[in-house]
Amino acid sequence: MKYIGAHVSVAGGVSNAPLEAHRIGAKAFALFTGSSSRWVSKAISDDEAARFKENCALYGFTPDIILPHDNFLINLGSPDPEKLEKSRKSFLDEMKRCMALGLTMLNFHPGSHLNAMTEDECLDRIAESVNIILDKTEGVTAVLENVAGQGSNIGHSFEQLAHIIDRIEDKTRIGVCIDTCHAYSAGFDLADPEGYEKTWEDFDRVIGMGYLRGMHLNDDKKPLGSRIDRHESIGLGTLGNDFFTRLVNDPRLDGIPMILETPDDSIWAQEIAWLYSQIKTEY
Repeated sequence: MKYIGAHVSVAGGVSNAPLEAHRIGAKAFALFTGSSSRWVSKAISDDEAARFKENCALYGFTPDIILPHDNFLINLGSPDPEKLEKSRKSFLDEMKRCMALGLTMLNFHPGSHLNAMTEDECLDRIAESVNIILDKTEGVTAVLENVAGQGSNIGHSFEQLAHIIDRIEDKTRIGVCIDTCHAYSAGFDLADPEGYEKTWEDFDRVIGMGYLRGMHLNDDKKPLGSRIDRHESIGLGTLGNDFFTRLVNDPRLDGIPMILETPDDSIWAQEIAWLYSQIKTEY
């Protein structure tokens, strides 16, 4: 079964996220549990956490189809000692917020070397950061998101993601989220049927399908291999409708949250409905 949704607003409190997800016809959702642009966020009260869990239960949103995202300031591979420490503290806080909400995953961008260290050094530092934080928490899987490869960001190849995973001590608590726009911009030709198959074959060979915990469904404003991260609405970009029809009919991708981060949230309900309409009764 496919669980398609969107990264919904938490205006008025995180407990409203499942209500918003239900309103747009989502069967999964993502959210920020705090501010997306601050190192420290206001604590979630026990009452708010209870309301969140109640609303999730009301509409059938279980933790395995909810994919929260950390804040955008965090860089777990930072070459700057001060920024690294702040990133680790902030990521630990994000993990604890997930624990308080009964969530079992936290999605994050691996990090950036900022041209001040080698890629391997940065990848090792990311793994070290994740190990430190997993040791201080429980029940929440850290979910690496592939990136487009813009600037000094790393995590744009399956080999880089595997490098991090190989160095994680508790492999039951590490996973991967594949963003379709990021993958296409990084050079994975998902729009081509043969390229699509090769991408998943390579993912399974290098990382392993067992590590796939979620997907971000975004079309791409830019051409294949651009290394530029620019999301587009479904069917309006360089990936195109045929790709998304192929994706939602791929049984290898059953049972994971598939999250829209497309730029026009006013049409998320229509995009979700269209994606579901493309699913054949039998694969």
